[in-house]
Amino acid sequence: MAVKTETHEFKTEVKQLLNLIINSLYSNREIFLRELISNASDAIDKLRFKAQTGEGILGDDTEFKIRIERDAIKNTLTVQDNGIGMTYDEVLENIGTIAKSGTNGFLEAMEQLNKEDTITPELIGQFGVGFYSSFIVAEKVTLLTRAAGSDKAVRWESHGDGEFTITEAEKDSRGTVITLELKKKEDGEQDFTDEWTIRNIVKQHSDFVNYPIVMEVEKDEPIPEAEQIKDSDGKTIGETTRKVLKDDTLNSMKAIWSKNKNDVSDEEYKEFYQHISHDWNPPLEKLHLKLEGTTEYTALLYIPSQAPFDLFNPESKHGVHLYCKRVFIMGDCQELMPEYFRFIKGVVDAPDLNLNVSREILQQDRLVRNIRRNLVKKLFELLNALDQETYEKFWEEFGAVLKVGVQTDFENKTKIADLLRYKTTKSDGKWRSLKEYVEAMPADQKEIYYITGENLTALINSPLLEQLKSKDFEVLLMTDPIDEWVTQALSEYDGKKLKSAEKGDLDLDKVDEDKKDHYETLFKHIRAQLEDTIKEVRPSTRLTDSVACLSGDTYDMSGYMEKILKSAGQPTPENKRVLELNMAHPVMEKVHAMFEGDKDDDRLKDYINLLLDLAVIGEGGKVDDPSRFSKLVGDLMAGV
Repeated sequence: MAVKTETHEFKTEVKQLLNLIINSLYSNREIFLRELISNASDAIDKLRFKAQTGEGILGDDTEFKIRIERDAIKNTLTVQDNGIGMTYDEVLENIGTIAKSGTNGFLEAMEQLNKEDTITPELIGQFGVGFYSSFIVAEKVTLLTRAAGSDKAVRWESHGDGEFTITEAEKDSRGTVITLELKKKEDGEQDFTDEWTIRNIVKQHSDFVNYPIVMEVEKDEPIPEAEQIKDSDGKTIGETTRKVLKDDTLNSMKAIWSKNKNDVSDEEYKEFYQHISHDWNPPLEKLHLKLEGTTEYTALLYIPSQAPFDLFNPESKHGVHLYCKRVFIMGDCQELMPEYFRFIKGVVDAPDLNLNVSREILQQDRLVRNIRRNLVKKLFELLNALDQETYEKFWEEFGAVLKVGVQTDFENKTKIADLLRYKTTKSDGKWRSLKEYVEAMPADQKEIYYITGENLTALINSPLLEQLKSKDFEVLLMTDPIDEWVTQALSEYDGKKLKSAEKGDLDLDKVDEDKKDHYETLFKHIRAQLEDTIKEVRPSTRLTDSVACLSGDTYDMSGYMEKILKSAGQPTPENKRVLELNMAHPVMEKVHAMFEGDKDDDRLKDYINLLLDLAVIGEGGKVDDPSRFSKLVGDLMAGV
């Protein structure tokens, strides 16, 4: 009986497609193995589904697995499964035409990109051409397959050079065997017959595939006692172990996100977190959810208990791992998580996504946007539900990152504001929410007061707060650099405006007009002497005990913001401050008397400079001339 054999020539566009795949994915060669494993897993899934209605289709072969075989001598790599297999016509339809429905789309995408080195692993699979990624590494590909329930097998072969052959063949069991005759390895290239290369690829891309991926590896095995060589005293001579070849499972298959959360133990959750995060501390909290309906996905997210060392490194990767039916799509998927949740670890499995999609497509995908929106909502609910002790642990580690969202996520700005915590002039070192602040406001307080700076002790003792404290008004103490940007974006909370204690008129008290007139000429003189440093001298309504402080107009840059920008090497516009003086302080009358006596008195100049120095020190700054300051204070103490 004649064996049916056919040779087919690829169409022109298919030849072009193959050329693109083979030559443009050189730097991502390992992607072929993920594709073959995914195809094998799909074949087993199809068989299991068919077996539900096809009695006896499984026979005695009920132990599903995907096997990888490597031969360094022959330079071959084989991937085989005991899945559903294919008939002659199915091979011709599914393999021989290279995803005829996707070929044109793939080519159109390539033409649109029109750049070098732009084909990515994400494009493979998106258009159903994953099998052909084998030609990235193979000189020749042979597919041997037998459909479940059939006694006939089929062999498909191609060098990827324009044609393929398909012939009837023999195979003992159902399933598919794909053999790659590998290209000669160049220096520096991956060796796809190397055990550890294969292990790493499987771990990265296919660790959670539902079926065991097995490979025969060399292991040490104890030599039985009876086979050991011993001396006259009964002591073993030589080796007690020997090298043997045994099957080893390469993947964990522990996709616990796919389980019902009631079936997962706390220890399993912890182990999985450590597995995906490489963080050996236990997580602070977890979120395990499954959403079904128009938007379908499963997610298992974790909040770490400690911030990573590179949390604020702009080049560090962040985002959860994205899977499709347990197959790895991409790590650090930023499209699923906003920047202010960059610390979240975990996985999202979206079965309705293409096996691989590009980041550009992810940004445009409605499903991805819906998943992101739902995840953010659930994370807000989780954070709001934490007890006070747990939330404060979270805040101390990740509060500064969460604040980024106030400026970047207008839609959720109010929700983020509810989560903000600050120490205040009344909180005795404890954290206070804005809601708690507003609820405790006196009836005559109309605004939420805050002050920014790098030192908590300096802020709580700042002269700028004296009048506020005297009125029993609470002040938020903001010590994170990001707070400067938070206050720009969060102009009010619960109908109460946020007001800087450092800038603008606090409208706390009226200026004594008689005293203002009394000191007007002196203030003009002080301004003239300090004109290179300050822009104005004003009578203060902020001070009750101190003699001087520095403030700014409502829209001026704060002193702390100026310091932040300068330390970062950023250019800053001229930012002269306002020198405020307490007209009720005894020192001012002394200075005024000196001014009335002799405007050119050197001591007067020293006192004026000293007033500025005291204002600078009062806000935690450094004086320009510490030596002069020290001498002046010494002279005053000596009564000179």
